[in-house]
Amino acid sequence: MSTPPNVSADEFASEISRNNLRWVICGLLFLATAVNYIDRQVIGILKTTLALDLHWSEIDYSNIVFAFQFAYAIAYLVMGRVVDWLGTRKGFSLAVAIWSFAAMAHALARSVTGFGLARFALGLGEGANFPACMKAVAEWFPRKERALATGIFNAGSNVGAIITPLTVPWITIRYGWRWAFILTGALGLCWLALWLALYRPHTQKRAPVNRVAWASLFKYRQAWAIAIAKFLTDQFWWLYLFWVPDFLHKAHGVTLSNVGLPLVAIYLAADVGSLGGGWLSSALLKKGWSVNAARKTALLVCAIGVVPIVLAAKASSLWLAVALIGLAAASHQGWSANMYTLVTDMFPRSTVGSMTGFVGMAGAVGGMLIAKVVGYLLQWTGSYFLIFAMAGCSYLFALLVLQMLAPKLEPAALPS
Repeated sequence: MSTPPNVSADEFASEISRNNLRWVICGLLFLATAVNYIDRQVIGILKTTLALDLHWSEIDYSNIVFAFQFAYAIAYLVMGRVVDWLGTRKGFSLAVAIWSFAAMAHALARSVTGFGLARFALGLGEGANFPACMKAVAEWFPRKERALATGIFNAGSNVGAIITPLTVPWITIRYGWRWAFILTGALGLCWLALWLALYRPHTQKRAPVNRVAWASLFKYRQAWAIAIAKFLTDQFWWLYLFWVPDFLHKAHGVTLSNVGLPLVAIYLAADVGSLGGGWLSSALLKKGWSVNAARKTALLVCAIGVVPIVLAAKASSLWLAVALIGLAAASHQGWSANMYTLVTDMFPRSTVGSMTGFVGMAGAVGGMLIAKVVGYLLQWTGSYFLIFAMAGCSYLFALLVLQMLAPKLEPAALPS
């Protein structure tokens, strides 16, 4: 490869090094997201075990999940701003330390209240993951690569969701459920050491950026377009994480010892969806499509892919149910990769952490509501049919709302 004209050899070498480093950064974001999902999903895998050991009702479990979602919603909003303020390196480091110690603290819990407090602390730390990741993507990647980079790091959530059912049952059967929380929580501290050793703040020269008042961001319809769409759809990802093991147990007799393979299949499908959804809109952009057409085409494909989950509650076999839920999980992750990328499409880098926090908070509030809805519906009816029917309809409705509020995905007209 020859040096381009009018560029010194040192500048060219620096640019090559930076281009390679951005994919290393993407790999670190992928690992952080994987650890994040391992820590949050442990309780879903252990729901039946903990309910028997500690005598929980469906409503008790929903209250514990609600505590996490409530803190997660607060943290998304606050920690997004903290990441913008401290910078990606320091802000992310603080968040991972908080959530890792909180994950290990579950081992000390003895009651519903104790688990609720541990889940609340976990949510406070974990709420910074996506704001920090999206800020790093906005800093290190050009627009045409952002959806792909987002899809890659977002795939870490599915890898985490695959690792959890493969390891947590084994740890629990061999050492007890408390060690499952301790060992998985310690992974975050290992990642933190790697992050501090490898990550350095972005050094690319760039023009000065505006510092916009936080509250003023919320007056833009582009912000509300993404936030409402996230509110309507993110709640069902929480359903997959916290209730699918229970659904498989009740509907198809899956137990702690054999839950691994069905969940691995679901989250492998979700990995494909995350990468595929990010790749699709990026590929369309490279072909000359507008940002509006590329992103919304990818979102439409993903929204349609969720619809068949309506049939999952009545599926006649385990693997038919797994296939339907896997398709919905894949479609959600493709949807999510593009939804987060919309923040970087319509808002400047200086506000990405705050805006990702705002729209993520909206999704977490949806998760709070679904926790209570699912708890009461299961307590009253014992059936997942209405819950899956809600999931099948919500994505198309969310896309309609997005189209109404941001018909062209034009950038927000922030003051100069």
